[in-house]
Amino acid sequence: GHRSPRDRRGLAGMASLFGFVGANPTIDIRFDEAETRKRVPVTVGGKTTALYLFLAQDDVRGTVHVDPPRGKSRLEHMGIKIELIGRIEVASERSGKSEFTSLVRELEPPGELLGARTFPFEFCNVEKQYESYDGINVRLRYVLRVTIARHYNSNVTHEQDLRVQVLQYEPEINQSIKMEVGIEDCLHIEFEYNRGKYHLRDVILGKIHFLLVRIKIKHMELAIIKRETSGAGSATFNEAETVTKFEIMDGAPVRAESIPIRLFLSGFDQLTPTMRNVNNKFSVKYFINLVLIDEEDRRYFKQQEITLWRKL
Repeated sequence: GHRSPRDRRGLAGMASLFGFVGANPTIDIRFDEAETRKRVPVTVGGKTTALYLFLAQDDVRGTVHVDPPRGKSRLEHMGIKIELIGRIEVASERSGKSEFTSLVRELEPPGELLGARTFPFEFCNVEKQYESYDGINVRLRYVLRVTIARHYNSNVTHEQDLRVQVLQYEPEINQSIKMEVGIEDCLHIEFEYNRGKYHLRDVILGKIHFLLVRIKIKHMELAIIKRETSGAGSATFNEAETVTKFEIMDGAPVRAESIPIRLFLSGFDQLTPTMRNVNNKFSVKYFINLVLIDEEDRRYFKQQEITLWRKL
């Protein structure tokens, strides 16, 4: 049946007596050097937020600000802590999340907070070995999580993401790629790219040589393909997306013709460093795809993996 308004007031009064209603303290995490630290826009599910950027070797320092619930000047608790967590979230896995790093700093032992308090924290010399990543089925995130443990009420938590980039040295060995593609007696092409490994602001330079052309080629395009693999066994997911493609040539090539290629990598947000078997959870690889289309709309293509890295 319906309760009268008076009953409801009585329930609310009881609830506030036991500290259920509106009894959550507010928690705010602030990074040191927030004014000077770079922020990067990150889009997840159509929503873009600017996250503070940390390099792999950077210390993570700041303050946690805790305010007692509105209308209360004190807060009883069973301890306050902050954690730095690195985790991988795979859409296809039931468990969903796996943590590859987790560090804890105790901010306050059990007791009572009288009024607002600010606690400094720092995580120094923490190896952040993987780069943050937001893909189609996978996310790799670094999160600061503050937990206020409480005796009767449920714990209060607050999370703040940070962005990690891993810079790399120039690869010691970086040979050019030479490949041949041929269809017996009708087509023979050689193509070469100046290197096999490129940094994210690099330029891919190459040449395509036509040694034999007996089919009518209508046009030719070059694409960069990004392939994300996650999961394992029968639950393996492969997602391929075309980062960019452009036409190299329109019209038929002639024999002994040589076509130069220049492809600028900077400006494509979805490019990340190549990631191989990150924590046994996922990989992200990149390929150059050369496509030839003949007058009957048959497609011939040749794919070649390239390695991308983030320059110091």
